[in-house]
Amino acid sequence: MKILHLNTYAGNGGAGKACLRLSRALQKQGIDSEVAVNFLFNSNPEVHNLSNGFFTKWLTAAGIISERFLNKLFVKRLPIPFSIPLWGKNLSKNQLLSNTDIIHIHWINHAFLRPADVAKLVKLNKPLVWTFHDSNAFTGGCHVRYTCNHYQVECGNCPVLKNSNPSDLSHRIWKKKSTAYGDVDFTIVAPSRWMANSVLESKMLKSKHIINIPNTLDTEIFKPRSRTESREKLGIAPDKFILMSGFMPSRKDLHKGTSYLIEALEIFAREHHIELEKVELIIFGNRDTKDMPDFPVKTTFLGTISEEEQLAICYSAADVFMAPSLEDNLPYTVMESLACGTPVVGFTTGGIPDMVQHQVNGYLAEYRSSADLAAGISWVFKQSERELLRSNARNSVMENFSGERVAEQHIRLYKTLLNEHISA
Repeated sequence: MKILHLNTYAGNGGAGKACLRLSRALQKQGIDSEVAVNFLFNSNPEVHNLSNGFFTKWLTAAGIISERFLNKLFVKRLPIPFSIPLWGKNLSKNQLLSNTDIIHIHWINHAFLRPADVAKLVKLNKPLVWTFHDSNAFTGGCHVRYTCNHYQVECGNCPVLKNSNPSDLSHRIWKKKSTAYGDVDFTIVAPSRWMANSVLESKMLKSKHIINIPNTLDTEIFKPRSRTESREKLGIAPDKFILMSGFMPSRKDLHKGTSYLIEALEIFAREHHIELEKVELIIFGNRDTKDMPDFPVKTTFLGTISEEEQLAICYSAADVFMAPSLEDNLPYTVMESLACGTPVVGFTTGGIPDMVQHQVNGYLAEYRSSADLAAGISWVFKQSERELLRSNARNSVMENFSGERVAEQHIRLYKTLLNEHISA
C-alpha cells in the first residue's frame, strides 16, 4: 500500500507539521508513505518538490504572492485568513500521483490546488482522502469562521469582504467549490469532533463520507523532561509559577485571544491575591516584540523556536500552558504541551475539548470568559498534586494521539477504501 500526501508547504504551520508527522508515523508501521509539496523554502530530502526548477519555482512563488495581493484588494484588514483560488496545478498526469495507491490531500491553498484541480484528480482513478486542517474547503474563502454560519447555505454577504452582497466573491467561490466537488468521491478526515460537526452543517459537503481521526506527533520528542533542567536551559527562575503560551502578535489579534489572556492574568492577580513577582509569562513563536501588549506580569519572549527538541524543553519548563484561542481545529500547541506533561488551560472551543479533560489534565474555561480563564489558572496554581496532573496530561496523549494509534486508524481507513475501490 503506497500513500502520497499533498500539502502546499513542508512543515510550515499546523497542517505542514501534521502532514509530515502522519507520514512518519505511517512509515513506522511499515507503510510506504511519501509527501509532495507545492513549494519548498529549503532543501528537504524527506519530501518531493512539485515546483522543481528555477522557472517553475518562481512561477509558483508569483502565484502565491499574487493571491496575497488580491486579498488586499478584496478583503478587509481583519485578522481572518481568506483565500482566493485563482492559480493552481493540474496534477492529473503527474507520475508521482499515478504511481500511488491512495492520494491524501492536506492543506492545498496558496496557488496549489483549486477546486477544479481537485476535481481533475478523479481521472487518476485513485481513492482520495482529504484532511481538513481548517474550514476553507467548505466556505467561500475564509479559513476561520468564528460565529459566521453563511457556509451552511451558500455563503454571500461575507463580513470579511470589502464589497459584500448576496452574490459577492465569497458566494462565487462557494459555487465553484460546490460544482467542482459535487461529482468527486472523497473521504473527509476531520481531526476534531468540532470540525466533523462543522462539515455536517455545511450545505456543500455534508453528504460526503466524514471520519474523525486526530493529528499526531512524535511522543519520543515531545515527552516530559526535568522541569529544573529545562528552566536552567531557558534561564527561567526555578521557584516561579510559569505560564507559557504561543504566538501573540497583538492585543487586537482575534484568532489567538490575546486580550482574554491579558484580562485573565489581571483577574488572577487581583482576585486571587497572588504576588506578581512569583508569576512569569513565557511566550514563544513571536517574530518580534514591536506590537506586543503590556502584560500584567513579567513576560519573557523567546522568539520563534523551530527545533522541536527545544520546543519540548519550553513546554517542560512551564507549570501551565495557556490556550486562549477563540477557534482552532486541533491546535498542536495544546497536544505538544500535554505530551510534555504540562497541563493546559483553554477555552471550550474547536478541538481543544478533544484533548483537555476538565480538571483532569487541565481546565476548560467558558468560551470568551476571562474570569473563567483566570479561574483555570488559579485551579492549576493551587493544585497540591501537580505531578498527578502532569502524569494525566502525558497519559491522555499516549492513549489518544500517539503516532502508533493515529497511524492505525488511518491504515484501517486506507484498507477499507482500497477494498471498496477494487470491488467497485
